Amino acid sequence: MLNLANKITLARILMTPIVVILLYFEGPVTCVLATAAFALASLTDWADGYIARRDNLVTSMGKFLDPLADKVLICSVLIMFVELEWMPAWVAIIMICRELVVTGLRAMAIDEGIVLAADKFGKAKTVMQIAAIIPLMLHHPYGGVELWHIGEALMYVALALSLFSGANYCYGFYRTTANK
Repeated sequence: MLNLANKITLARILMTPIVVILLYFEGPVTCVLATAAFALASLTDWADGYIARRDNLVTSMGKFLDPLADKVLICSVLIMFVELEWMPAWVAIIMICRELVVTGLRAMAIDEGIVLAADKFGKAKTVMQIAAIIPLMLHHPYGGVELWHIGEALMYVALALSLFSGANYCYGFYRTTANK
């Protein structure tokens, strides 16, 4: 069960406290280090799936751990952004609640023998969150450029995608369970 793909996924979970600690001691250098750690952790999301499919290493453990690792990493960073006053709490609350609702729907669907797989809108939401988080983490001017403003704008796009994809999962759940 602990194949290479799952080890990479576990590494993403283990990198989360590093990102959080670096953000906690917020400064120009620690923000760059946190951004690098976050970017590396985000790349593992692609790598674990690629390796699992390429080497036929898809497991139930991996199907459970991969979305969990994504949620642990992203939600931890969103909470730190609220703590640092880099993001309004309501934005983080909506995004985190969406993750909880979709996770709950997936659990209920499994009980009904239905798989609610990640769709293109959910994947786009994750990509947009990552694209927003990276410049938001670079919260100090670097070479006179304030990248966090780009991150703020992208985060509102990610918020819209979160709401849309969450509604899409709810609709998909309703549609598949209403026919059973």
